[in-house]
Amino acid sequence: MKKSVEEDVFIPLYPKSAVEDKSSLRSKFQERRFWSAVKLLSNVVLWDGIVQEDKVRDLGLSKLLNRYLLLNILNTPLGLDNIEKCNKVIACLPERWFQDLKGGSTLPELLNFSQHLLQ
Repeated sequence: MKKSVEEDVFIPLYPKSAVEDKSSLRSKFQERRFWSAVKLLSNVVLWDGIVQEDKVRDLGLSKLLNRYLLLNILNTPLGLDNIEKCNKVIACLPERWFQDLKGGSTLPELLNFSQHLLQ
């Protein structure tokens, strides 16, 4: 899993002007790479309970979400596309990770993502 996250994930960052046209090749490529990384996140998180939780959270949240997915989400204009991306990421996260949290708090690895959601 670590090798896949470190070597197989690539989401190019283009200027917003280059990807505003959803039919452009750059935009399509960036979107395909984003959704491929979301699928990898969902697969990594499936190992929760089998592999040590801290390893799964490190790979899935610290490396995959914060290093790749969040950059793309932050560069996606606010609107339905951004909401869909956020919803898909949230759907990947196991509810068990949030059971012991106090109201209004989140996992340390999700602070930046949470701030984006609040905006």
